[in-house]
Amino acid sequence: MGCKLLEKDTVTETIQEALKVLGKKHFALIIHANSFPSMDDEDTGFGTINSSAGKKVIDFASGIFNVIQLGPSGKTKCCDSSPYTSTIFSNNPLFIDLKQLTTDKWYNILSQKTFNEIVKNNPNKNMGKTAYSYICNAQQSALKEAYENFKKTETKDLKDAFDKYKKENKFWLEKDALYEALSVIHNNDYWPLWKSETDKNLFNSKSIEEKMEFGNRINEIEKNYADEIDFYSFCQFVTHHQTEKTKEYALSKGIKMIADRQVAFSDRDCWAYQSLFLEDWFLGCPPDYFSNDGQAWGFPVMDPEKLFNGDGSLGEGGQLMKALFKKMFKENPGGVRIDHIVGLIDPWIYKAGKKPKVEEGAGRLYSSPEHPELAKFAIPKEEDLNSQLGADKEKRVKTLNKEQIKLYGKLIEQIVIAAAKEEGLDKDAIVCEDLGTLTNPVEAVMKKYDLQGMKLTQFVDPEMSEHPYRCKNIEKRCWVMVGTHDNEPISMWADSFINTHEGYLHAKNLAEDLFGYEENRDDIIVKLTQDADFLAQAKLIELFACEAENIQIFFTDYFGIKDVYNRPGTSGDENWSLRLPNNFEEIFCNNLKSHKALNLPVILEYAIKARGKSFAQKHGKLIERLRLI
Repeated sequence: MGCKLLEKDTVTETIQEALKVLGKKHFALIIHANSFPSMDDEDTGFGTINSSAGKKVIDFASGIFNVIQLGPSGKTKCCDSSPYTSTIFSNNPLFIDLKQLTTDKWYNILSQKTFNEIVKNNPNKNMGKTAYSYICNAQQSALKEAYENFKKTETKDLKDAFDKYKKENKFWLEKDALYEALSVIHNNDYWPLWKSETDKNLFNSKSIEEKMEFGNRINEIEKNYADEIDFYSFCQFVTHHQTEKTKEYALSKGIKMIADRQVAFSDRDCWAYQSLFLEDWFLGCPPDYFSNDGQAWGFPVMDPEKLFNGDGSLGEGGQLMKALFKKMFKENPGGVRIDHIVGLIDPWIYKAGKKPKVEEGAGRLYSSPEHPELAKFAIPKEEDLNSQLGADKEKRVKTLNKEQIKLYGKLIEQIVIAAAKEEGLDKDAIVCEDLGTLTNPVEAVMKKYDLQGMKLTQFVDPEMSEHPYRCKNIEKRCWVMVGTHDNEPISMWADSFINTHEGYLHAKNLAEDLFGYEENRDDIIVKLTQDADFLAQAKLIELFACEAENIQIFFTDYFGIKDVYNRPGTSGDENWSLRLPNNFEEIFCNNLKSHKALNLPVILEYAIKARGKSFAQKHGKLIERLRLI
């Protein structure tokens, strides 16, 4: 494959034809927004798809990919860069392309001098890493300058658009902006540490008297801190405006965006909607291979009695969730990836101050008929449980009737699917991350509604012939990938199996599934056990050779970057920091030559051959064209 791939229409046409004959509907590049590169003289310390370099990536991807899978887009805290703890409605102002604000299009509301200083002082300039703590402060300062100039200039078109944005998003924007003002008042953006009980509970009144008192307090803050509130709204407006323009550009190039809905609610969301959550309960994971004590996420749990009313209609919590998903589907015609789909169907919850373990009172919200506190929410009865299995086991709910499955899927059907439908999309716009805990209720709901989950081939058990992540077993209606943002690149995975017994088992299975047409299969097994590049390539071939209609590939695997984006359980500026290098096209070309980057024509040829001799003969001319690329 040549390095000027995207300049050749015949090349992209050949690749698209090959993807079509292999039955692929979607080919998605996974790259979180902060991981986008910059132009060398525009590197502020954080990536954004809205930048000039972001558009270069879109241009590079067009003709090959038809989807870009982004990460959660919410506003993060300066002390925590994880996008999976960000806000559910507010977008991250760090995704604002500051360079645009220095142009006539934005009435030069940011000085070129300020922008140049930010680029000059970026400690990680042109290093392929974000400088999170640095840009949090620098971006905020620059946006305040832009806001002050915005107020002074005659920008009727932008100001009219700003006013319209505030009106259309009032239901969530006013609360989020009010929180920003309170963070200034208390000099702390973590509301549990605020000294005023009134300010902590402005939207959690328990009586008419409290409601009146809190209402007066809200009016007072809105009057005395009007500028702080309007500044927050301005940042949200700019982020939204730039992002929408970028998505329009991507659509013109044949690329849609898939959003990412995290399972968490941020501190800001917890404060704004705390009356909708169960008191003293949090979301987490039970003990497993990765954690003896389970994972205590600390995320609040939506009260089931607030999700739906007694007559089955949406309650206040259900209306909030539906509004969120409608916003996401409206803004992302490619669909929405739902992180930890189990959290919407069969969540594991634990008591505040306790570990997420059975012996400390934890349990599944809807699957614990024997639990003294959770029984009132239980869908199965005790006789539906396998009493030999603990409450944390995936197969504990042994029997489910149609009505019970419908109850487990109530939120999926009436909120998520309904929201997609109302925005002109179908259930295939829902991408379910089901890679971790998969309880019987989750499996039953996904089957009932024919939802598409994920298959992560890096996690295949080579000793299980019928393992669902193995090429020959991967079903048609799913999304397949070698890894996600939480995994090492496939090249690092391959390194760990060279000259090992487990590596031999992987090699044997891959040779059987992908190279059955070769007469020298024993030689291929030997090569797979000794050559890490070839083993990694085989794992990539597997994506295209299997029956799955949809493929996702993380940017490190596509470009051949041997580095890790996220190491679960770690925090600080070094995590979530990996970016596509500014010279990503050069990197791609060099890594192609050294067999590190994904050589798509070669991979597609192998995938076609893996489908069998007659299939390969039928598409012989296509294979010849792939060889010419």
